[in-house]
Amino acid sequence: MSRYINPLTDFGFKKLFGEEVNKALLIDFLNHLLPYHHQITDLTYMRHEKLGNTPVDRKVVYDLYCQNAQGERFIVELQKARQEFFIDRSLYYSTFAIQEQALPGDWNFKLSPVYVVAVLDFNMQLDNNYLTEQALFEKSEPYYHWVRLIDEVGRVIYQKLHYIFIELPKFKKQESELETFRDKWLYVLRHLARLQDRPIALQEQIYQRVFEIAELATFSKEERYAYEDSLKAYRDFKNAIDTAKAEGKAEGEAEGYQKGHVDGEQKGREEGRLEEKRKIAKVLKAAGQSLEFIQQATALSVEELEQL
Repeated sequence: MSRYINPLTDFGFKKLFGEEVNKALLIDFLNHLLPYHHQITDLTYMRHEKLGNTPVDRKVVYDLYCQNAQGERFIVELQKARQEFFIDRSLYYSTFAIQEQALPGDWNFKLSPVYVVAVLDFNMQLDNNYLTEQALFEKSEPYYHWVRLIDEVGRVIYQKLHYIFIELPKFKKQESELETFRDKWLYVLRHLARLQDRPIALQEQIYQRVFEIAELATFSKEERYAYEDSLKAYRDFKNAIDTAKAEGKAEGEAEGYQKGHVDGEQKGREEGRLEEKRKIAKVLKAAGQSLEFIQQATALSVEELEQL
């Protein structure tokens, strides 16, 4: 029986970081992800929904959207499943925090910084064909990516747009190896749901608050029901994804490579990947997932999904 909530559920993530009374937790978490010269002293929670100019734009919903007194915007997202165009999606989301800064009349286009922070419950698929000279050296934190606009030799040419991606599955440190506050926060996100007591390495006051908030015994009946629903959705989601991947990969590769013997090896690989996506979509569809979610997870078009 779990003593603490799973922070990777929608309910758990927003319980820790999305409530006004717990705002200090979000500020501390972000400050240990951001560089030392980008620290936050206070935040204001903004509307999660972005009202854009088109029906597609109006569907954009952030997990958390905040602004500080200097006008800097912070989009904080929890992502549970790999999407083929996830980085594209992150870039697209950031444009709303940029466009809303436009002023009517004579405006000089001066912008406030925008930060997109994404906690990922999966490993990204990065293209290693475009490594800069600096990137050839092994990273000390392979799970942490701070992305900015740089030139070909690594010089930052724009300081107001930041993307921070955290690949949680790559964070392997055990309690005895926790050295920084960043380590400790990521350890909390990965292990909180499996802990029965607060570890010795997490004795700071900020983590005492985390464990107080996360203890299920303190929840009201309504909160407990809401959390159980969120936990069930999280488990169903993970099981559906794992099953879809296993079935889709096996069947897709078999059918794709069979075609490859006729049409050529490269075309066979492409057919295999496409067939894998179709198989995954079928499993997710049978599991009752929404069309929008299946489209995000597989990058198949609505027309392709309707034909399955």
